[in-house]
Amino acid sequence: MNLPKQVTIKEVGPRDGLQNEKAIIPTENKIEWINLLSQSGLSYIEVTSFVHPKWIPQLADAIEVAKEINRAKDVTYAALVPNMKGLQGALATNVDEISVFMSASEAHNKKNINKTIKETYPVLEAVIGEAKKNDKSVRGYVSTAFGCPYEGEISVEQVVSVSRQLFDFGIDELSLGDTIGVADPLQVKEVLTVLKDTFPTKKMALHFHDTRGTALANCLMALQMGFDTFDSSLGGLGGCPYAKGASGNLATDDLLYMLDRMGIKTNINQTKLQEAAQYIQQFIPKPLPSHQMQICSQEGSATR
Repeated sequence: MNLPKQVTIKEVGPRDGLQNEKAIIPTENKIEWINLLSQSGLSYIEVTSFVHPKWIPQLADAIEVAKEINRAKDVTYAALVPNMKGLQGALATNVDEISVFMSASEAHNKKNINKTIKETYPVLEAVIGEAKKNDKSVRGYVSTAFGCPYEGEISVEQVVSVSRQLFDFGIDELSLGDTIGVADPLQVKEVLTVLKDTFPTKKMALHFHDTRGTALANCLMALQMGFDTFDSSLGGLGGCPYAKGASGNLATDDLLYMLDRMGIKTNINQTKLQEAAQYIQQFIPKPLPSHQMQICSQEGSATR
């Protein structure tokens, strides 16, 4: 197989993982978790989201978290922002990268952002423009790129249309999301074949969910097509709060195991990453779903 020699894993657990958790985790424990992640060799951590607290109470401490973490010099610290007010909060904490988001699906966009796709464009254009004025790189998330809980399958043309608009606004990287975990490797190949012919591969990342157990298979297909950047959440924490049944992001620890076994370089230390996973597990009222965490749990039980 023609595979990349090195892959970038972008850790989204502190934002995408925690946003779906009902039990509020103390701010100091979030900070400590992110500090542990920073010591694992990860080069990118999405630390929080500057959304209104009433929408995601778990992330109401965004400013404190972003200000108080210990920043490693080789790590990019990112934050998700929905609008100009959120951007001002993110800029006040001096995060390295700004993430904006919207859906390829009209119905999901309306449910998630409370705006139509057309209404969302000027909001994101303003945020991206202002972030660029402040010398921040900008990442654009496109949700439901492989399927929507309300509309079903989304046409590739629609995904391209939304993605092109975000690139035209000035984003540096596009993250394509399988928000409800419906994608299969053949669909991934079909969609990415079109996207590769339209945008630079190096400016795209994949954000798979493992709702139906296909995330790693989808990653393998993307790897074979030359894609080398993947979003994941340690322990498989989290999912989309607006998509019923879509719990479980692709687990960073499972992805790392596969890549290490395949001889693909990531610069991430498995032991330190697992220590970070064990730490956050203390504050999550259910077992983290990754296979690596299940194995650790079984090994721990056997030694007691």
